[in-house]
Amino acid sequence: MIEDLSRNLVAKKISPIELLNETLSKIEKHDAKIQAFLSVEKEEALNAAKASAERIQAGKALSPYDGIPIGIKDNIVTKGRTTQCASKILEGFQSPYSATVVEKLQALGFVTIGRLNMDEFAMGSSTENSAFQVTKNPHDVTRAPGGSSGGSAAAVAAGYLPVSLGSDTGGSIRQPAAFCGLAGLKPTYGTVSRYGLVAFASSLDQIGPLAHTVNDVEIIHNAIKGHDAKDSTSVPNEAYTQWKGKLSDIRLGVDEKMLEGLSKEVRISFDKTLAFLKGKVKSVTPVSLTNQKYGIPVYYLVATSEASANLARFDGVRFGHRASDAKNLNELYEKSRTEGFGAEVKRRILLGTYALSSGYYDAFYGKAQAVRTLIQKDYQIAFQSVDAILMPAAPSPAFKLGEKTSDPVQMYLSDVLTVGASLAGIPALSVPGPTDGLPIGMQLQGPNFSEDMLFALGKAVEAEFPQKRAALK
Repeated sequence: MIEDLSRNLVAKKISPIELLNETLSKIEKHDAKIQAFLSVEKEEALNAAKASAERIQAGKALSPYDGIPIGIKDNIVTKGRTTQCASKILEGFQSPYSATVVEKLQALGFVTIGRLNMDEFAMGSSTENSAFQVTKNPHDVTRAPGGSSGGSAAAVAAGYLPVSLGSDTGGSIRQPAAFCGLAGLKPTYGTVSRYGLVAFASSLDQIGPLAHTVNDVEIIHNAIKGHDAKDSTSVPNEAYTQWKGKLSDIRLGVDEKMLEGLSKEVRISFDKTLAFLKGKVKSVTPVSLTNQKYGIPVYYLVATSEASANLARFDGVRFGHRASDAKNLNELYEKSRTEGFGAEVKRRILLGTYALSSGYYDAFYGKAQAVRTLIQKDYQIAFQSVDAILMPAAPSPAFKLGEKTSDPVQMYLSDVLTVGASLAGIPALSVPGPTDGLPIGMQLQGPNFSEDMLFALGKAVEAEFPQKRAALK
């Protein structure tokens, strides 16, 4: 899709301004129902599109993608534009700088347009935790688009945009991609700069793309990856490896334990995907990710502990919401955070603070980090005998809005198939699998820096199982 738009722009069959106006028209027509956007930056986008049109007319395009619109999740900052993380505590905050990924996209001429809705501070699996609105799944507006990057997924699935950026901490790109019938990538940890991504859990957070096709995901990933001196966790470019193999060389792994508890539709989709890939790859081998059963408790201890530290900066003193009637400093902290944070964010801060507290640190956070190491070792051992692992991205298709909001544990279990790759820091790609109903995502996981191989596998799956686009009325 990006390449089709690029060809039309280069051939001057459409101008960046016309393309942007088409995008704005779709948003204006449909987004009152879908609510993917928290804000649409029309003036800034129009100025960028005009500049792009002038460059193309003069034969000085910044890249083949100059003039293509892209949406940005509301936790990735852009200079001079509002970034709120879908939270009242940051309502109206304007960033003084841009994230590295935004700078890289703008340097190629991509037109960034608007702020996409999300679960507050990226904490959630349904985008129902936004302080401002609930995003709907374009395939069925009674269902969740997934989370926390639900706005990013819905904007693409609804046909507003060819591609968007999300962030993935424990599955927040892959699960929305699965629910909305898209491809979505969580890159190898450290390959995409986190500079300008508002932190939730620093050892897990990664920025990645969502798009209709794996090829579009690959284009955006190649545009935003690379070492960044501003990010201390960024890996040097020399660490990257380029995959030059063939599908017929790939040894695929499957862990039957990871297939327990799947809905009937997801199991059927997985079996069909596996049957297809058996005819394409070198072999399919059983693997044992023994410690994955501890993935959810480990993830929610590590992530909430890091969140409690990262969100301490939102105190009503330096920026963001400040309580108006506080009588002293402690009261200012308490009232500002009480008024500014939503229920799920408060729940995770409290859990993380407890896990880090004196007397409990070793029993909870310390033990969680030890088991995290075991999960990483499980993958290391598995990748000695296989090149990639196949499993679903979510245990069920998109659930109904409101279905899990009263039971946080059930909501957390939505991430049961995605947290392992996040804890291990390895890349994982969600790609739509075969389905007769709601979208279902298949997940391909590989060792560090194996994105190219995952893209090749994902392209084969999407070619075999073409997807129906959402039909908005």
